[in-house]
Order: sequence, then structure tokens, then C-alpha cells
Amino acid sequence: MGTILNARLQEDGKVVYEICVDKDEALRLKGNMEHIHLFAEDASMIKSRISLRGKNEATKYFLIPRELRKEITTKKEVSCQKIKTKYKDIFIYIVDKIKI
Repeated sequence: MGTILNARLQEDGKVVYEICVDKDEALRLKGNMEHIHLFAEDASMIKSRISLRGKNEATKYFLIPRELRKEITTKKEVSCQKIKTKYKDIFIYIVDKIKI
């Protein structure tokens, strides 16, 4: 988890952030300096659920809310990562958009 220390607006309309993150958060980037996305836990407004199926509810599915399903096809490969914090587990799924 990190904190924004400073933000300034550039002439081209982009915002430059100075951030402070824990060492383990920085290591999760694996040296990547591009295609970095920021998000805030408190900005998530759409609620969803996890569905449990199978013997002893061993299979777990993250349900995608109706308002977020439009452009998702079932034949796309999805990548995922899990971020563990002291009080929460954060799952991030990356799905390629449909190319027509």
C-alpha cells in the first residue's frame, strides 16, 4: 500500500505523482516502469460476490457484475495477480478487449 506525497499538473495536462510505497509493493512491479496503473481501495463502488460450487465448496468463482460484463467473451485468456495486505486480499484480473 502506498501514499501520494506530491502531485503536480504538467502543461500537457498529465499529472506527475511522487509516491511512497513499502518495499514489498515496489518489488511486485518486478522492475517494470511502464504500463503501471494506480487504484485506490476506497474508490471501488460496484459490489460483487464470490460463488462457491462443487464438493465442499472447493471451487470459487469471482462474479462479474452485470454493468461490467458487456465486452467480455469467455474465450479470452485472463491473467491474474493477488496482492496480500495486512487486512485484505486484492485480486486483479487482466482481460484483453475484443478486437473487431
